[in-house]
Amino acid sequence: MGRIGAPWGVQGWSRIQTFTAEPDTLCDFRTWWVSGAEGWQPCDVHAVEMKGELLVAQLKGIADREAAMALTGCQVGLPRNALPPAGEGEYYWADLIGLDVVNLQGEVLGRVDRLFETAANDVIVVSGECERLIPFVDQYVQSVDLDARRLVVDWGKDY
Repeated sequence: MGRIGAPWGVQGWSRIQTFTAEPDTLCDFRTWWVSGAEGWQPCDVHAVEMKGELLVAQLKGIADREAAMALTGCQVGLPRNALPPAGEGEYYWADLIGLDVVNLQGEVLGRVDRLFETAANDVIVVSGECERLIPFVDQYVQSVDLDARRLVVDWGKDY
């Protein structure tokens, strides 16, 4: 859902880089899961606000800049059952990771390793015999079958 960025101020607040379509999505949740040295741990949100386009938050027990600095780079997540179902033709990135990727000719290109966002569109990173970056747009992504764990793309093996 996001990543904790640099501290914001001196009272334990942090900048939050969100990976959601709407930056304020995380404002609706009072408990976030944060990745740390001990793995994913639930953390209560003491306060969260939008400052223009910037999301800032203070987690319970984080009271100064040094404590906030220790969280920099940690991932922020939510339990899957807390999220609404994806709409028609929409997918959570977590559901796409690990899908087998094949092209229209039936050639296996690899598996979805990760996704990232660009100004133009999302991009899937396919790991296999080589790494491929495929725009996640209708022109290239022909079908997504979550049950079969398969993604079909119009993408040549030699691209």
